Amino acid sequence: MIRTVLVANRGEIACRVFRTCRELGIATVAVYSDADADALHVREADAAVRLPGAAPAETYLRGDLVVAAALAAGADAVHPGYGFLSENADFARAVTAAGLVWIGPPPEAVEAMASKTRAKELMGVAPLTDVTAADLPVLVKAAAGGGGRGMRVVRELGELDAALKAAAAEAESAFGDGEVFVEPYVEDGRHVEVQVLADAHGTVWTLGTRDCSLQRRHQKVIEEAPAPGLPPALVEELYARSAKAAKAVGYVGAGTVEFLVAGGRAHFLEMNTRLQVEHPVTEEVYGVDLVALQIAVAEGTPLPPEPPAPRGHAVEARLYAEDPAAGWAPQTGALHAFAVPGVRVDTGYASGDTVPVHYDAMLAKAVAHAPTRAEAVRRLAHALERAVIHGPVTNRDLLVASLRHPDFLDAGRLGTGFYERHLDALAGPRDGEAHAAVAAAVAEAARAGGRFGGGWRNVRSADQTRTYGEHEVRYRPTRDGGFEVTAPEGVRVVSAAPDRVRLEAGGVVRDFAVASYGDGIVHAGPYRLAARPRFTDPRERVLPGSLLAPMPGTVVRVADGLAVGDRVTAGQPLLWLEAMKMEHKVAAPASGTLTALHAVPGRQVEVGALLAVVQTDAQEDQTV
Repeated sequence: MIRTVLVANRGEIACRVFRTCRELGIATVAVYSDADADALHVREADAAVRLPGAAPAETYLRGDLVVAAALAAGADAVHPGYGFLSENADFARAVTAAGLVWIGPPPEAVEAMASKTRAKELMGVAPLTDVTAADLPVLVKAAAGGGGRGMRVVRELGELDAALKAAAAEAESAFGDGEVFVEPYVEDGRHVEVQVLADAHGTVWTLGTRDCSLQRRHQKVIEEAPAPGLPPALVEELYARSAKAAKAVGYVGAGTVEFLVAGGRAHFLEMNTRLQVEHPVTEEVYGVDLVALQIAVAEGTPLPPEPPAPRGHAVEARLYAEDPAAGWAPQTGALHAFAVPGVRVDTGYASGDTVPVHYDAMLAKAVAHAPTRAEAVRRLAHALERAVIHGPVTNRDLLVASLRHPDFLDAGRLGTGFYERHLDALAGPRDGEAHAAVAAAVAEAARAGGRFGGGWRNVRSADQTRTYGEHEVRYRPTRDGGFEVTAPEGVRVVSAAPDRVRLEAGGVVRDFAVASYGDGIVHAGPYRLAARPRFTDPRERVLPGSLLAPMPGTVVRVADGLAVGDRVTAGQPLLWLEAMKMEHKVAAPASGTLTALHAVPGRQVEVGALLAVVQTDAQEDQTV
């Protein structure tokens, strides 16, 4: 029997495994980087071992350090979680060679399936080799790992070499393996997968389907089980092919077989030899704990001949610290308050934690289960809308809008191109934001001047003005100690306190909880508002054509041969930043001359740091 488990991972998945271990009476050990010294998974573990450094390559990707940590802490088993070393056969071998129990599939099965190229060969699917224009579009893909990292869509043949180089660099950083391959890119198909679970006695379960079609940058955003609207015959085919794949490699433990469904056909993508991020929707539908089953299988316990029967529908949304309207740029900073009521929440963060720059930007997974798909979707959207998330910009509003979009509600219109079609509308301003700005303004006035907001005077004073984003609010104190709003029109302040404001508009009264933390951001109800200063700080002015870091991160590459004095064209990639395990391109804003280049590979930069300056053609004309 396993007594102590070390989780070779961090964040949400480490906390998830620890939860099951506590329920089973198993002690837990965390590993942590310097950036994670105060992280939730460290606080929740019974013991923790430091991995010196911050970058994944120095810490969570160092299998030798992880094995040494397990031995030092007295663990007798290792759970890999997902990502990092979870699909590394050499790491699995190192764990067992050290006399520890590996809570995962045999290394040989990992080796056969963890490399997507070898998995395709096993399934009779060959990657593309000599790519021609007739093959376009194609997808460049990392052979190891997952999570959308190391993937590039190529639509022009001339872009292939750059895509191969970029994908390889990103894969090497994320997984320690820079191997990439090329496959046909199926436009707007449905991403459907099958959860498998196998024991060491020959039993293989197929625990239903999942639809993971809503993706950004090839990374899943919303997942559900079962995959809606698939013909029964196709579902049976998916089950049969998945079970065959597991049996072909002598699979033991939890795994997932992924397909792209288009035109009524299922195209094999890969087999993930680990627990998937989206496993909770399967757990909710089948009433099982997949982590507990992984542990039981690792202990040699046989599975029952058949899995339990499914019930109802489950939907999961991944809550990220990112800005969908700014190219999905990841965000960092203090998470002042965090709570998602009424649904299952798997997270690696709590109120007061800080979102670091070194790792994936996912804050949590929110999961709703109900008898029907429509009920589960409604419940999840409502929970996210009511969530308290005070801190960095998140994709919460996008998730709510996505769950309520007609193309999502109609399962027949699901597809991986969902965000390409609808992002502009989904990431646009929300209804009610102007009223939230009013609540923020009068709460701030109440905070500054007490209940009376500075007091009423016989001589009528000029309106006070506060601006949040694009919303200008004008108001004045009244004789009875309240506030009169003069813009926007039609809004009446029912009551105002520093932390709560009630407004009436069109005969409807709404209550706003208001909070601020001294960082220029005001949270009014579910709205996050950036206060605009009345006067621009001269120190914040930058030269025209300046390229500023859109996020904190590391400069990983500069375009080959790029030097000061070079001519560049609008949209030309100049350099690449890595932040939160994703690579982000920084391009020339316009055609002109590169007059400064401060980016150096390996340099850590903060948000707003000056990376380069491009003097545009128009600016050059003005100096002549």
